[in-house]
Amino acid sequence: MPIAEFPAFFRLLPPIVWTVGLLVVSNVFMTFAWYGHLKYTDKPLVLAIVVSWAIAFVEYCFQVPANRIGYVNDIPAVQLKTIQEVVTLLVFAGFSFAYLKEPLRWNHGVGFALIVAAVFFVFKKW
Repeated sequence: MPIAEFPAFFRLLPPIVWTVGLLVVSNVFMTFAWYGHLKYTDKPLVLAIVVSWAIAFVEYCFQVPANRIGYVNDIPAVQLKTIQEVVTLLVFAGFSFAYLKEPLRWNHGVGFALIVAAVFFVFKKW
């Protein structure tokens, strides 16, 4: 298992678990960086930009190791990106509902189901 460059505790779980777990954490930070300021539209735009960049830095501290662990453990880049997109949508749906208080509608579910179908085609060995 070629994750020797990472601390020993990374060997406690399979690489896919670390990859997905770190991508989930990364996406929580990125969602707040991109959309968290929408609750504070009364604040100056420059403040929103600076705070968003600070949050995005933390996001990268999780995203880069997630992709590196996955890639060096034989997860192709296209599959990493697909995992990233699914995680992004799931995190955003929860964020939108819980933080922004926006309802999830049936058409959102249909759209997400179509994305799951896309995942099937990306991961299927043809």
